Amino acid sequence: MKLKFKPKPPKKLKKTTLKRFLIKRTIYYVLPNVFFNFIIAYASFKELGYTHFFSGEQNLARLTLPMALFLPVVLTIDILKRVTDAAGQGAIEFTVDGQLNIKKLMTKLSILHGVITCSLVLAMLFLGQYNFSKDYRLDATAMAVVVGILAGILSVVFVYLPVWRLRRWMCKSIPTNSLNTEGI
Repeated sequence: MKLKFKPKPPKKLKKTTLKRFLIKRTIYYVLPNVFFNFIIAYASFKELGYTHFFSGEQNLARLTLPMALFLPVVLTIDILKRVTDAAGQGAIEFTVDGQLNIKKLMTKLSILHGVITCSLVLAMLFLGQYNFSKDYRLDATAMAVVVGILAGILSVVFVYLPVWRLRRWMCKSIPTNSLNTEGI
């Protein structure tokens, strides 16, 4: 006997515009990401004196690379799911094409965003390592601030970038009560 669980229907959303919806979601994503990534980075540096890019137990790559990989993946999947749910409920002024395979789009975009972002952050870390000498020490508190700011920037980018890509399959919905049927 198979147990089948029905997925919980999404919470009913208030009618709004896509712009306001995205601004609200951006605030929900940016504030916790900046705060928690700063706290995690600050707490992970045992000695607040210094850190390095790649060497030693306290290095910057240990914190930034997992964040640069997983934050875009999670945000891309979440925002695409929320926007398509809002469009399906009629909470925003757009509708999503029924021919679109949203799960395939979420998977493709999230993997692409994660790999590209992680590669860019890795390249920036290598560039920083190359430009500074091996014995250069970075201030741990300043690097925790940089990690928090990077998390905030990634949060903003990966709220708007997936929706920008989704706009190809979105069209403005026409309210049924505004159609003029008097001339028929």
